[in-house]
Amino acid sequence: MKRKYISCLIACCMAFAGCEDMMNTQPEGANKTDALKEDAYSKIPENAAADISAIYAIMIQEFAGLGDYGYSRHNDFGLASCLMLFEAEGQDWVGPNIGYNWFGYSDFANHSTTSYGALQVWNTFYKIIYACNTVISSIPADAEDATLLSNRGQALAVRAYCYATLAQLYQYTCSNAANLQKPCVPIVRDGMTADELTNNPRQTVEAVYKFIMEDLDEAIVDLDGYFRSDKGMVDQAVAYGFRARVNLLLNNGQAAADDAAKAIALSGAQPYTRAEVSQPTFCSATANSVIWANIIVESNDIVQSGIVNWPSHMSSLFTDGYTGVGAYRSIASALYDQIPATDVRHGWWLDENLSSPLLENNNYSVWKEVAESDPSMQYVNVKFGVAGDNMQTLTAAADWILMRYEEMLFVQAEGLVLAGKEGEAKALLENFVQQNRDPKYTCTGDVREAIWLQRRIELWGEGFAFFDLQRLEKPTVRTNSSNWPAAWVVDIPANHSARLWVIPQKEIEANDGISEQDNNPFVSPL
Repeated sequence: MKRKYISCLIACCMAFAGCEDMMNTQPEGANKTDALKEDAYSKIPENAAADISAIYAIMIQEFAGLGDYGYSRHNDFGLASCLMLFEAEGQDWVGPNIGYNWFGYSDFANHSTTSYGALQVWNTFYKIIYACNTVISSIPADAEDATLLSNRGQALAVRAYCYATLAQLYQYTCSNAANLQKPCVPIVRDGMTADELTNNPRQTVEAVYKFIMEDLDEAIVDLDGYFRSDKGMVDQAVAYGFRARVNLLLNNGQAAADDAAKAIALSGAQPYTRAEVSQPTFCSATANSVIWANIIVESNDIVQSGIVNWPSHMSSLFTDGYTGVGAYRSIASALYDQIPATDVRHGWWLDENLSSPLLENNNYSVWKEVAESDPSMQYVNVKFGVAGDNMQTLTAAADWILMRYEEMLFVQAEGLVLAGKEGEAKALLENFVQQNRDPKYTCTGDVREAIWLQRRIELWGEGFAFFDLQRLEKPTVRTNSSNWPAAWVVDIPANHSARLWVIPQKEIEANDGISEQDNNPFVSPL
């Protein structure tokens, strides 16, 4: 009933994929220099607005990470694709070991310096950072124009978000003081000279987080009073959300809890109700829960591509794409077995009998027969719905949610635990789950462990799981008794070198400040 042309389309598109020989040899932040951007934006505010739009455009750009190098990789569609690459290295997001699985990097092959993945992630985030620097360098901190200040604040906040993401990939967690003086990533600041860019060593973990917090503190001030046009833009609530995450990383428990509460209050966000998540959803920024998202429309190149977008790889039943040829996204059965049947989230995945209540009695029921016809679809997700719930077009114009009420509530609760307020944290967690997910839920045992379990269930597939393992210093455990492909079963201790990402070879060749000896080691855990 669908996917009539998908195999042919995929085969044709794959013919255009690039080879391993990479072209661009300039360090990130230096390879897109445009002297025209030095115009005084204080006189031309509309130009600053255009560059703000450019920041968000990169996040949803087809081939955002590797297109500059001539590669057309089908797992390269901006921020969502990077977050999916990280999910693949965790323990809860399972994909099949088949050729059509473009996120089959559960074998940690992305940790080779010459891999596509290493270059894609590095280039995507530093490309966004460059776009942020373009805005920041053109707007003085003491600008009087409110629009200019809000543009500057957005750029500062997004730059901080990028560095906070990179910092967690390239070094062990900053929550452990023993890691603070270890090398992290180069800092590309606004206004750096060409010589500085081409001789830019890795900075310490401590220095990178200091830079991040300075950006966020300034961003929150600059964004005061700014009202965004849509949830695709960063406003003060989102900036507080970013700072809440970073404060949690830094073990600033009360500050994390306070910032998360401010993000919720300023955004006006409300949790997804039990009714709302009783059918496939999590695909629209209009939901009350959503604080920040990548907004995607049908005219975007990733949608027009047909298959180079996140629904193609994530929405197991509901779009024409790689899931249509068996590259499903499943929950690890070891995690699924911990979800009570009374919890509405139990239905976010097909069970061992290929059944889910989310496919009953609504406009998604048309897919029930499809699900039940394929034994390989055990534990496959039906969490993510179709844009507009339109079963006729199956459009891939689905928004990618980056921050929502539930995540901020978990940050608030964990922050309270770190602040020694376990009773408050337990009450907050219990109230949320009982009211919105499982009326019979009771928080027992270690409260921080309970929060982590709720994060694993609630935020599955949204890009947080790998970072939680790093922050909490947890091992990566994929058991033989779970539904992981045998080739990818691992038990990686916390703080193992295999989990650190490597700086791509092209950056080492272009940046005199980083030698091969300065890089993280590539250690296969298999």
